[in-house]
Amino acid sequence: MAEARPDPDRLLEQIKEDEARARRGRLKIFFGASAGVGKTYSMLEAAHGARKGGIDVVVGYVEPHGRVETERLLEGLPRLPPLAVSYRGIVRYEFDLDAALARHPEILLVDELAHSNVTGGEPPPRHPKRWQDIEELLAAGISVWTTVNVQHLESLNDLIFQTTGVRQRETLPDHVFDEADDIELIDLPPDDLIARLRAGKVYLGDQVGTAVERFFRKQNLMALREIALRRVADRVEAAARALPVDRAQARLAGDRLLVAVGPDDQAPELHATPVEASSAAQAMTATIAGDLVAEVFKAKAAAGQLDAADRKAFHQAKRRAIKADRDPMTAALAGYLAVARHRENLASAEKRPPRTRQDRRSRVKSIDGPAEKPHQEPARQDTSGQNG
Repeated sequence: MAEARPDPDRLLEQIKEDEARARRGRLKIFFGASAGVGKTYSMLEAAHGARKGGIDVVVGYVEPHGRVETERLLEGLPRLPPLAVSYRGIVRYEFDLDAALARHPEILLVDELAHSNVTGGEPPPRHPKRWQDIEELLAAGISVWTTVNVQHLESLNDLIFQTTGVRQRETLPDHVFDEADDIELIDLPPDDLIARLRAGKVYLGDQVGTAVERFFRKQNLMALREIALRRVADRVEAAARALPVDRAQARLAGDRLLVAVGPDDQAPELHATPVEASSAAQAMTATIAGDLVAEVFKAKAAAGQLDAADRKAFHQAKRRAIKADRDPMTAALAGYLAVARHRENLASAEKRPPRTRQDRRSRVKSIDGPAEKPHQEPARQDTSGQNG
């Protein structure tokens, strides 16, 4: 049968997409749990390293917030002048998008990705949000380095409000974060961040006390740090899952969750394979990107609900646990896990294609080795001098 020829229109579209991707700039985000962890500092340090390597790096906009260390790192880097915007009788300074496009460096540093541009001023902004400015820069072939905190991601806004009690009003669509080419997590333990804050390295003057009381409490910082770490881990897992099948085997294995449901009115609703589990269990498995194995075990008749093979796996594992001096609950859990593994093995076996008679015959040949050739008498040498 002749091979199917590729669609020429689809090939042309793919070529155009590849060319556009090659022309597009790359987005790198320095990502942190909160202000003060060192995102801008790390970005400027990396910029000095890139500049020493001969790369054209320009500071488009960086907000030092009065931090001496940040001001010092800005020295020696070329900077675009900010754009003066007249707003209600005052002048505010914003990122100058047109100047950046005209300068067109290899890498442009633009701080605070989730920033909202001043609207209602003169001159008016081309886009309401800075991430939209950056999108235009990327489309023009300029690579951008920027910074953002975890609380600015739209999907996490409600969670972080419930955790910290502070509503973040400047948010960023998750797709901007997800589609970035590089994410560099800037991590700082809560105690170290609080020490920096009290030393005046994050906010100045009276802002320090207010920040510690309202937002920079240790429990808040611990929660934000955990959320940021998980968000980056989710991105790594998503990238691994996107690998081709032949390469995906090398990715790290996800966590697995067993839900053992006791005898109540809702238990029958959860009894299904594949699983239709509770929203809490689904949220857990969505977070850890693991496989959920859920089975319902009635407390008084657990073994009675299982078939013969399940009961055998359950009781064998339970007896082994009891012999190892495990408590009854742990021994029962060992039995449940054994049943789950047994059913997984059955499901995997069902997915494998059935073996044919030819497969079995080939298997026998490979085990027994090649058949011996029948013995033949060696040919007699012709000594007559005639060729026939």
